[in-house]
Amino acid sequence: MKRPLFLARGPYRRRRLRDAARILPFAGAVLFLMPLLWPSRGTGLNGLYMLAVWLGLVAVAAVLRLWLADESGPEE
Repeated sequence: MKRPLFLARGPYRRRRLRDAARILPFAGAVLFLMPLLWPSRGTGLNGLYMLAVWLGLVAVAAVLRLWLADESGPEE
């Protein structure tokens, strides 16, 4: 029996969401290290940047968690 060339939409989407969840810590590390490349702009601005990155990572992780929980089911 010949296997289909492409995955069904559901399993493909679950895999891409899991991939996004796996990449998130590395993207966060890169974003946290960005102020090291900038000229000195002051501790306050760098602190606000770090807070914004942290809040953004928390929000993205929460959304990914909700999407992955909704998509849970048998994978084909």
